[in-house]
Amino acid sequence: MTLVLIVITAVAAAWALAAGWLEHRHIRAPLVLVLAGIVTGIFTHHHIAETLNSHIAQHVAEVILAVLLFVDATELPGGRLFGNEPGAAARVLLVALPLSLLCMVIVGSLLLPGAPWALLLLIACIIVPTDFAPAESLVRDSRIAKRVREVLNVESGYNDGIISPVFLFALILAGSTSQARTPAQALGTAIPFAAKALVVGAILGMLLAWLMNEADRRHLMTAQSRRILVLVAPLLAYTATVALEGNGFVASFVCGIAFRYVRQAPTRRRGADAPDASDFRLIEDTTQIMTMGMWFFFGNAVVFALSGPAHWPTVVLCVAALTVVRIIPVLFAFLGSTFTWRQRLLVGALGPRGTTSIVFGLLAFNTLPEGPNADTALDAMTLTVLGSVVLHGIGSLPLARLLAAPAGGLGEPAGRLRPPGG
Repeated sequence: MTLVLIVITAVAAAWALAAGWLEHRHIRAPLVLVLAGIVTGIFTHHHIAETLNSHIAQHVAEVILAVLLFVDATELPGGRLFGNEPGAAARVLLVALPLSLLCMVIVGSLLLPGAPWALLLLIACIIVPTDFAPAESLVRDSRIAKRVREVLNVESGYNDGIISPVFLFALILAGSTSQARTPAQALGTAIPFAAKALVVGAILGMLLAWLMNEADRRHLMTAQSRRILVLVAPLLAYTATVALEGNGFVASFVCGIAFRYVRQAPTRRRGADAPDASDFRLIEDTTQIMTMGMWFFFGNAVVFALSGPAHWPTVVLCVAALTVVRIIPVLFAFLGSTFTWRQRLLVGALGPRGTTSIVFGLLAFNTLPEGPNADTALDAMTLTVLGSVVLHGIGSLPLARLLAAPAGGLGEPAGRLRPPGG
């Protein structure tokens, strides 16, 4: 573990020294850390499973996911629950997302006929949620219609929070085979977990935001103390809910939503660097550091997953997850909408997988009993995210050019980069 920390911190320092130069060449921190993880994994291959499957790795992944969920909930654009395109966002989250999970389970049952359905649902929860870490430039590219970017932004902010209780249900069921746990028993555990999380998250989010507003009004806070309070909010929500035997991930997500609306913080968007977003800079920088660590471990997982012979049904499953299992439910969900067919294809095609899938995959690998089920979950996560890095990272701009209308066809001039709201 000491060697791992040395490598991560050294590579992070090197990236920081050249970040501007690398950004201009579209080389982002996740790619740098993945390469470092792959190189390290090649030389420490026999220690990879031990490193990934440890209590330390599990707890680190849990904390990272809690903070990520809070940040996602606080950075959504617009003043409404589903942003500036609430109808379209609702179609993606409430129709396309459940359909994608169902299609993933069906496809998985055909490709992996011996796998229990609980494992297939768990894998679906790991590889379906979108995240823009490997393709952040997509939500700033004005060649893509503004309304498409708005929907993708809201989806990536909400889908991991929505899937989290389903993931917990599947994890309880798939990870408790020795206890002969039934679906009803698993639901009996997951539903109270989620209910406690909703209550604790909402109360803490509203309370902390109200106290912050009052302290600000009385000039009791400093700029630094505001940043610290924002950082500890998801940690408090997560730990308090876990102590009450609730779902800390859902609590962190709900806490972020409640905090954002009571605090009435300025809208923050990916890629924005506005001074009025300074309260969130500490948590965003901390999140960046933590996710860099996750991408390093993902590089380790790549070596671990690719060290053996390719399991082609799993490969096909992951390709399906990035293509038809994503696109077909989105097209169905947008039937009757005002989106053009080109815009619907963009929403379906531009669905990168990233940090959320990595964290869910590592949690599954740590929690499931050691054996083929845990290995399959890790392999599915690794291959899907790796494929997404190629398709949505390296290939994102060509894909956007292919699916975008000619200049002016989307109501915005082509070729300029700007934040998704402007």
